Amino acid sequence: MKLIIQIPCHNEAQVITQTVKSLPTNLDGFDTIEYLVIDDGSNDGTAEIAQNAGVHHVVTLPGHMGLAAAFTSGIDACIKHGADVIVNTDADNQYHAEDICLLVKPILEGRAQIVVGDRGVATLEKFSPGKRLLQRIGSWVVTQISGIDIPDATSGFRALTREAALRTLVLNEYSYTLETLIQAGANRMPVEFVKIRTNPQTRPSRLIRNLTHYLTNSGTTIVRSYTMYRPLRVFTILAIILLLGGLALGGRFLYFYFNGQGSGHLQSVVLAAVLLIVGFQVGLIGLVADLIAFNRKILEEVLYRMRYLEVNIARPVKSKEVNGSREG
Repeated sequence: MKLIIQIPCHNEAQVITQTVKSLPTNLDGFDTIEYLVIDDGSNDGTAEIAQNAGVHHVVTLPGHMGLAAAFTSGIDACIKHGADVIVNTDADNQYHAEDICLLVKPILEGRAQIVVGDRGVATLEKFSPGKRLLQRIGSWVVTQISGIDIPDATSGFRALTREAALRTLVLNEYSYTLETLIQAGANRMPVEFVKIRTNPQTRPSRLIRNLTHYLTNSGTTIVRSYTMYRPLRVFTILAIILLLGGLALGGRFLYFYFNGQGSGHLQSVVLAAVLLIVGFQVGLIGLVADLIAFNRKILEEVLYRMRYLEVNIARPVKSKEVNGSREG
């Protein structure tokens, strides 16, 4: 069985050697362990330093495309290089590499297809009180949406099986962490969380520039992902709210009308009519969106089978191994 540990990188020349050197060279249950670095448009020689540190594969993106694109590019490369299990970790050595054995254990035992490292964000000292609160709230929201008990939604330290990797589809450009968990819940994949350790912070987070930036991007990702996988539920809730508002205003007008005061409340009739019409239309949109969602599921299944055939029938990709050549 083959394990590939992937590391998305952007200008990590200062720490990538330390990160790679800390990775395990052997683990129970695996015959082969390889490392793969995704160079996300670095201009400080990160890829070359990673090669010198002993990385087996390097995927070079054409420019700085962001964490989500780097993650998915790495997943595709790991699949093509024959990985049975993929572990994703950060280049800044945030996560304790010795805990990779904890990540892969539920997969080896057949209990999970995706395993995520739980940093214990509620008590993590390097996070400010405000950030700890936001992490807890975000994890609770994603738990409600995905149907998975999620203690740490934004952890990037995770392992996934080849099957889960083939079904992973990240569409947003910000991050993969939230969307992949919502997707796993929608696809009813078994997901587990395990307690892991973290190392001292080497640099500030590049993903969270400020509170407004984080909330805007995370909120957009959650709403978009949930609407994509649960469109009928989303539009039905909106339609019910609008219809109830319209009925309430209509009832208000009727109350005054039967009490001889209807002439002064015609605006309630107008607003009630608008809300009822819009609510009905939103309900119809929900039905159409649900039909589109069925079509999306078909397309996802087609994409899964194409990827499966590509990696199992096509000729294997020649990796650079340790000889210094590089994938584009």
